Amino acid sequence: MISTLVDGLDHPEGVAWGPDGRLYAGGEAGQLYRIDVDAGTVETFADTGGFCLGLALDADSTVYVCDQRRRAVLTASQDGRVEVFSAGTRDRPMVTPNFPVFGADGSLYVSDSGTWAEGGGCIFRVLPGGGTEVWSTEVHRFPNGLAVDPTGEWLYAVESLRPGVVRARILPDGAAGPMEPVLELPGTVPDGLAFAEDGTLLVSCYRPDRVLSLAPDGTVAVVADDPLGTIVAAPTNIAFGRPDRRSLFLASLGRWHIAEVRTDLVGARMRYPVVATGIGKSI
Repeated sequence: MISTLVDGLDHPEGVAWGPDGRLYAGGEAGQLYRIDVDAGTVETFADTGGFCLGLALDADSTVYVCDQRRRAVLTASQDGRVEVFSAGTRDRPMVTPNFPVFGADGSLYVSDSGTWAEGGGCIFRVLPGGGTEVWSTEVHRFPNGLAVDPTGEWLYAVESLRPGVVRARILPDGAAGPMEPVLELPGTVPDGLAFAEDGTLLVSCYRPDRVLSLAPDGTVAVVADDPLGTIVAAPTNIAFGRPDRRSLFLASLGRWHIAEVRTDLVGARMRYPVVATGIGKSI
């Protein structure tokens, strides 16, 4: 069953479930939204002054948001204070930071999409103790959504212009193993990723308006599809949420709402690190 959770947002691309039991999303004019899913209410608690893309949260419910216009990953505290967290490295500044995800050790992996149709993308890693490095340049065909698998051993990445999904092992020293293909998706523009607890990978497609699942045995199925593009409308980022973690929330960049899909899957437990120490906790 697919339904509209909340409406009236400004073309949301990013969506993430917080450790405080609320849903978070961003708008194209820099708005950061905090959503009470039970009451169906939305409040704007911060403004980046840019264009919000992907989101992640830490144990304090601080939001880490990729801002396309400001070309940086920003943090937004619950009181609305916005600061720059990382703008890349001195030799390689961020061009189009797109999506952040925390690893098991508290590192923040960030896809930088580069420039559409020109390549030049990469994945950055922001270390728990501070400092940013280029983690991989192998994912360069518009890297987009990221997800760390439930074991914490693999980083999965969408390449929108591949189009498909690839992955690399996170080596014991934190370096990236070689990238390997996971799923080819000809005729689509994949965008977002989310893992279920059993290892099923969910993939949202900006085009067509669809969400797919890749089961551990390699079976691909359609989770949500909307030929009219009204409820499932250019879905970008996706995130599991609610206490039972059976709701999949879809950000609809093409419209003004967040959609909710009730599934038989249980979302993987999210990693919410205590950033000051780099110690992660899963909820």
